Amino acid sequence: MQHDPLNDAMSQLKNAEAVGKRECLIKPSSKLIGRVLKVMQDGDYISQFEYIEDGRGGVFRVQLNGRINSCGVIKPRYSVKRIDLDKWESRFLPAQDFGLLILTTTKGVITHSQAKQFGIGGKLLAYVY
Repeated sequence: MQHDPLNDAMSQLKNAEAVGKRECLIKPSSKLIGRVLKVMQDGDYISQFEYIEDGRGGVFRVQLNGRINSCGVIKPRYSVKRIDLDKWESRFLPAQDFGLLILTTTKGVITHSQAKQFGIGGKLLAYVY
């Protein structure tokens, strides 16, 4: 029984990158995992991904490009105000303007820099650098 599918997906990506694989299969899939993968694709951390229906929850096939040094989920999912984003950025990312914090907001799943532009806060989901 899986308690956190997003955590399992992020650890599968991290482990596949660590051994140098070019492709990773993430199962089971969910809408949240798909949105996080889209943010990672927009940030150029993965090449592309596709959803494959297998009759048992679906699978994401992710093409890796070797740019992920580390990634993971943030537990518990802290609520973050827009003025506190810099504090959380310094806590989870190794350097300023290096890597992404992924948040879920009223505008959808976005990065911390987009949240700063919109002037909104949200809940922290994951980090990648």
